[in-house]
Amino acid sequence: MDIGLHLIASGAVTVEQLKADAAEAVRSDIHSLWTNLQPGGWDPLTVLPALPGGLPVGTAVVPTYPQHPVNLATQTLTVQALSEGPLTLGIGPSHESVMAGEYGIPYTAPARHTREYLEVLRPLLRGEHVRYSGEFFTVDTGLAIKAAEPSVLVAALGPRMLEVTRDLADGTVAVWVRPPMVADYLVPRLGDGQRIAVVVMVAVTDEPDEVRERIARQYELINDLPPYRAMLDRGGLDGPADALVAGPEDVVAREIARFRDAGVTDLIVSHVGAPEDRARTLDVVTSAI
Repeated sequence: MDIGLHLIASGAVTVEQLKADAAEAVRSDIHSLWTNLQPGGWDPLTVLPALPGGLPVGTAVVPTYPQHPVNLATQTLTVQALSEGPLTLGIGPSHESVMAGEYGIPYTAPARHTREYLEVLRPLLRGEHVRYSGEFFTVDTGLAIKAAEPSVLVAALGPRMLEVTRDLADGTVAVWVRPPMVADYLVPRLGDGQRIAVVVMVAVTDEPDEVRERIARQYELINDLPPYRAMLDRGGLDGPADALVAGPEDVVAREIARFRDAGVTDLIVSHVGAPEDRARTLDVVTSAI
């Protein structure tokens, strides 16, 4: 199991801090570095080539609706060519409240939209000329950029999105899940060889209940996003705090092993808590590699 570190690329975090966080991860022998789109934050793809260390990098995830697949393919291959390590492109349709409510983009048929998006995107990333006419996209173009084809993961939570992922992507990126959901829900719906990346909040701490209460307050809105709420319900979780891995070193180490045994190929750790707890978390996470 690859263990990566999720870097918060919000607008409140400077590029210098992102580089420092990445350098700390490199020193701790983390396998990979990941970012996602934060409200008002840095572009997750653009910051990746600036990160030090030459580790594999990835997005978990960038939304599809605001960007045409030809544009995203162009940006992705550019980043792949500039990055020292291999790139994994994680994409997803995001949520109706964000796309329609904040961006003003109609959130129409996300599963069908994602299927068409991948049918255009993947051949472009392979260097092929694409002639395509569908419900959402009409394309007749190719790219001349010479770069290795990146792996593509999809934020797929529901059965239809997992079917699209199985057919057209290299795997999925999941969040707010526990090991039983991986083993009993994700693995059976994805084919052999598919990557299962899971973003997990982790805190090595002597005060796990305090951390859970803080996460419950901070991420309360997650309960109101239908895809996330459905995923929590499938896993029997009351809220996002139930997906948190928190406790002393031995407890966290056992939980990381459970994710590996459930079938996770990429565990993307978002370490939370006080600075001293974050350092403890990195120590435990890297000792599990």
